[in-house]
Amino acid sequence: MTESTATKVGVPGDKRLGDLKVNKPVPWYGKLPVVRDLKIAVGWQKAMLVTGLVITGVFLLVAVFAPLIAPYGYSQIKDADGVSFPTQAAPSSKHIWGTTVGGFDVFSRTVWGARTAVIAIIVAVLLSIFAGVLLGLISGYFGGWVDRVLVVIADAIYSFPSLLLAILMAIMISGGQSGLWSGILASGISITVVYIPQYFRTIRAEVVRIKGSAYVESAKVVGASTWRIMTKHLLKNSTRTLPVILTLNSSEAILTLAGLGFLGFGIEPTSAAEWGYDLNRSVADVTAGIWWTAVFPGIAIVLIVLGITLVGESLNDLADPRLRARKSAGEVIGSIEDTSVDPSEKPSADNEVIAELKSEGKPQVSVENPAIAQVMEKETDHE
Repeated sequence: MTESTATKVGVPGDKRLGDLKVNKPVPWYGKLPVVRDLKIAVGWQKAMLVTGLVITGVFLLVAVFAPLIAPYGYSQIKDADGVSFPTQAAPSSKHIWGTTVGGFDVFSRTVWGARTAVIAIIVAVLLSIFAGVLLGLISGYFGGWVDRVLVVIADAIYSFPSLLLAILMAIMISGGQSGLWSGILASGISITVVYIPQYFRTIRAEVVRIKGSAYVESAKVVGASTWRIMTKHLLKNSTRTLPVILTLNSSEAILTLAGLGFLGFGIEPTSAAEWGYDLNRSVADVTAGIWWTAVFPGIAIVLIVLGITLVGESLNDLADPRLRARKSAGEVIGSIEDTSVDPSEKPSADNEVIAELKSEGKPQVSVENPAIAQVMEKETDHE
């Protein structure tokens, strides 16, 4: 017996089983949450995920390359020759999306606003994840009075209206000064306070569920430190749903930032471009028939929120293990069909048992199962 026949099972002349790679190594980028979910997504979930990734990617590129895309600065009201821009000018070749009542170029303000939105999202999400995950680990692992105090505080914060709490925190932090980083930090921290309870509740529930598992108890028996158990075992296995919460909270952070700017608690126009502030200044323009100052910042808010929400909803659907089970079952059926004994034989609609009886010339056989017997009798009568 040769080495090939000793290690492989197949049909002579059929090389498909040998070419089948079962343990194909997965590259590092294939293990990323979004990339991994993109591979297992099917149907509408995949369409939503791809659409959301494309929209979000476009805004990220616009935010990174804003100085190259925008023809003017976010606070520029004069051209290179020192001539002031016209106020409330309609879209033209010089200002493709028109100008605002303050003389700002709408296209440039919208492009620069993408960078402000992305920075605010990064600051808010990072602070929320750090504080919420840390508090959730401590509360879920230690329990007792620490858990009760943290749960009460989180519930108290969560019961407040999010926008009202964000306004209160913005006033306390910024102190009326809304520069670039002070305004972004104020809005980021205010958004962080609102979203910490969501991360806290998610991590705490997962830690409470898995801290009694066998591998955690084994780590305690072998003498692992509390810090190692919390970071190596609990943190790694309790953060699987964080990408879903992160995407959903990112879209909410955009709306909260726009709400703060629209109500006058955002960033000043001379410090940074912010879509909510631009919408606030365009309210009077809409009543006068000047539509371009409100349409383009509003569309930008809708599109970026739509893109992030599509990604979050798709990840939320793919987190359901039943969807993965259906996908896996479909792959198994396809692999069984592809590895049939005779490559040239077409799949038959008959049952395998009935087909074998036909080939042997035995139309009748006693079967204990009445359902199978009835099917076989119908096949015999049909012949």
